[in-house]
Amino acid sequence: MNILLIYPEFPDTFWSFKHALKFVHKNSAFPPLGLLTVAAMLPREWNIRLTDMNTGKLKRKDLEWADLAFISGMIVQKESAIEAVKICKDAGLEIVAGGPLFISEHELFPDVDHFVLNEAEITLPLFLEDLRNGTLKRFYTSTEFPDIACTPVPRWNLVNMKKYVTMNVQFSRGCPFNCEFCNVTSLFGHRCRTKSTEQIIAELDCIYEQGWRAGIFFVDDNFIGNKKQLKSDLLPALIKWHMTRQRISFLTEVSINLADDDELMKMMVDAGFDMVFIGIETPDDSGLAECSKKQNRNRDMLADIKKMQRAGFQVQGGFIVGFDSDTTSIFQRQIDFIQKSGITTAMVGLLQAIPGTRLYERMKSEGRLVGLTTGDNVDGTTNIVPSKMNAGTLKEGYKKILSEIYSHKKYYQRVKTFLKEYKPSPSVKSRVSFSHVMAFLKSIYHLGIISNGRYYYWKLILWTQLRKPKLFPLAITLAIYGYHFRKVSKQNVS
Repeated sequence: MNILLIYPEFPDTFWSFKHALKFVHKNSAFPPLGLLTVAAMLPREWNIRLTDMNTGKLKRKDLEWADLAFISGMIVQKESAIEAVKICKDAGLEIVAGGPLFISEHELFPDVDHFVLNEAEITLPLFLEDLRNGTLKRFYTSTEFPDIACTPVPRWNLVNMKKYVTMNVQFSRGCPFNCEFCNVTSLFGHRCRTKSTEQIIAELDCIYEQGWRAGIFFVDDNFIGNKKQLKSDLLPALIKWHMTRQRISFLTEVSINLADDDELMKMMVDAGFDMVFIGIETPDDSGLAECSKKQNRNRDMLADIKKMQRAGFQVQGGFIVGFDSDTTSIFQRQIDFIQKSGITTAMVGLLQAIPGTRLYERMKSEGRLVGLTTGDNVDGTTNIVPSKMNAGTLKEGYKKILSEIYSHKKYYQRVKTFLKEYKPSPSVKSRVSFSHVMAFLKSIYHLGIISNGRYYYWKLILWTQLRKPKLFPLAITLAIYGYHFRKVSKQNVS
């Protein structure tokens, strides 16, 4: 059979990095790991093509060639997914869909012929068996959580790596915590299921053999969910792998209790990890208690962040406003915390209720749901009716946070705060390429000449050259990130 894999386009969001990608002539931040993994589960004799709508358009010749279209995506890709389904349907193509978007909102897609939902290791074989027997059903679902030690190496030969900034791998699924607003545990459970070290090394080798020499994102929702296995098995192997591949760096998502384990931090840094995303959510303990974010409570989170920065990590952070316990003081408290932390990549969103979460069920039972979530963390929308704070006050307070933390003055101050603390690991050796030089020259024009924040740009460059010259490439990268964040923020505060 001829199979066309389709990945819908991301809108212009915080994590799309669209405005920053232009500086390095890339089309997308990450390739579609889920679809590449599904491709590896399909029969080897089948012919497979991939269209990532973030890097190119759906082509008529591919639609005419295909027997089936497989579409997958996240909630934030909803509008593009609707468009892709329509294009396929108009071409007379049978459509198979799966992934988080279709798990939670399949009723929005009446033209999809078959839904292969939940984890493909279980439901895809059921679909393939029925396809062989001519007994296809519309829905394939499962409440089981598969052993991902059997998951194959993704089909990296299907992507043009030159179009992306970062490659990605997945070590584990599931999270031991139980945050009320998060759908990770409803999708993947509380037990951290892991691949074997041999699987991960095989995946990394495959990516490396394809010519990749830049960052790789471990997409785990909580990479340190199984610390024992990391320390005893995976990280020692990664440290060994990384010794001869020091131009490769890793980034991932962790919980803030990483700061409690000096040995684990050192091993991760030695293995090449230099960036972590952490769900900080709020500096208010009442808000943390409300959403069951127990791992963040009763600790000095600012001190934890500084500790991780000094250990060799760039810390990115997620923040939320709109908890029932929030008062109007939360807006300035969030601003103050973010500025003091030196977290340059600070994703701040209004609380949203995602289907499948405990928050969604609670809001539903209280009659406080207003439609579906957009899946965009920073578009300034919420599908929750506030219980105490006026909706207008909440919206204006949110706009205040974004307008301040991504103002030229505050953002460049935060970059300096971070660079003062940051102690990069010698285990990651960066290479300045032609694209980096071109990005720097573009930043001079866009940020240092025509921008009304040029004073702060040149001030950062001078300070970095005098005080932290080895971090100059990183300072330029963060300045370019700031350009993207300001663009996205302005869309949501206008």
